[in-house]
Amino acid sequence: MSRPGTVTGGLAALACAACCALPLFIAAGVLTGAAAALLERTLLAVAAGLAVAALAMGWGHSRRGKRCVAAGDPAGGCGATGCACVR
Repeated sequence: MSRPGTVTGGLAALACAACCALPLFIAAGVLTGAAAALLERTLLAVAAGLAVAALAMGWGHSRRGKRCVAAGDPAGGCGATGCACVR
């Protein structure tokens, strides 16, 4: 099973690659300068939003299932060193 942010991160990379391809579309005559400028701003916003979502999902996934236990708790086994996070 893949990590939750993998698909979102891939979509962010795809949006970024599309943004980088805009000059090629302008040179080929597929897009006008004004359309490319509008599309660039949209793609940059989408890529940034997807990147933030991927990071948040990855962080949330890494935090899921952890709990902190107090020193001396038999479930933690951390002794007198303080607190330990366990799965």
